[in-house]
Amino acid sequence: MAASPQQPVIIIRRKKKGGHGGGHHGGAWKVAYADFVTAMMSFFLLLWLLNVTTDNQRKGIADYFAPASISKSESGAGGVMGGQTITASGAQISETTPISSDDRTIPTVGRGEEGDEDTREKSDGTGEPGAKEPAVKLTPEQEAAALSSAIKNEEEHFKEAESLLKQAIQAAPELRAFANQILVDRTPEGLRIQLIDRDKFSMFPSGGSVPYEAARDLLRMVGKVIGRLPNQITVTGHTDSSPFSAGSRRDNWSLSSERANVSRTELVVGGVDDRRIARVVGMADRDPLIPEDPKDAKNRRISIVLLRQSHLPPDLQPPSAAPVAP
Repeated sequence: MAASPQQPVIIIRRKKKGGHGGGHHGGAWKVAYADFVTAMMSFFLLLWLLNVTTDNQRKGIADYFAPASISKSESGAGGVMGGQTITASGAQISETTPISSDDRTIPTVGRGEEGDEDTREKSDGTGEPGAKEPAVKLTPEQEAAALSSAIKNEEEHFKEAESLLKQAIQAAPELRAFANQILVDRTPEGLRIQLIDRDKFSMFPSGGSVPYEAARDLLRMVGKVIGRLPNQITVTGHTDSSPFSAGSRRDNWSLSSERANVSRTELVVGGVDDRRIARVVGMADRDPLIPEDPKDAKNRRISIVLLRQSHLPPDLQPPSAAPVAP
């Protein structure tokens, strides 16, 4: 009998689970951890809200969750609302709280009927609450003295500015040629400084609004001097009556306005605060310095006026003074 082939041996191994703590791979700890994270997030959110809200907002939130209770006492109206309507002023603790009748006892001074007029204007000045302070009223003599003092002080400032202009021109050799082209006088408006043209010596080229270098330096020097004073300033451009060529789109009105505005710019560069410029005007040839000769070169000029802060009364208006060259 032949021998049977050898059968394979099958070995089965069984592994035991556990050994490192069977509960470690469970899911219960995840629930607990999620609750903890949620609680911490809520806590930090609360801290953030406390930090970014105002006292009124926090009070409104608190009142929303703990509304004021209705008073149990009865009022004259006998109703729950204590005689107040939902729109009555003073019935709410805040915009977010419901109406409370506890506020109905706020005192008033009247019902707004005839006879309840405001008595503050009738106070006798005894210092009682609501008394109005009496306004201090100057006598005519005190007003005149104050105005006279202000005018005197302003005139001193004008004289100082005039003196500084003379000194500055004499100290600058390049400006001495313009010494006879500066006219300073007083007008009802204030201190007037006029920079004028003369024959063969102009501040601007004929028909142009870009100043020559010496004229630019002169304007800046004037700006440096008057920049120290607080007065408002007007700048006016004037031309002679010589017309532009036929077909030109420009005229003396536009030319005088352009020159006045360029002069304003140079004054500001010199030291004048631009907020002090009250007016920039182009007068063309309508206000000549030499009326008998409208084409005279002296009619081409820039007029700078430091306006008076204290207005002179009619009897103290200065006469039309002759121009004084520095």
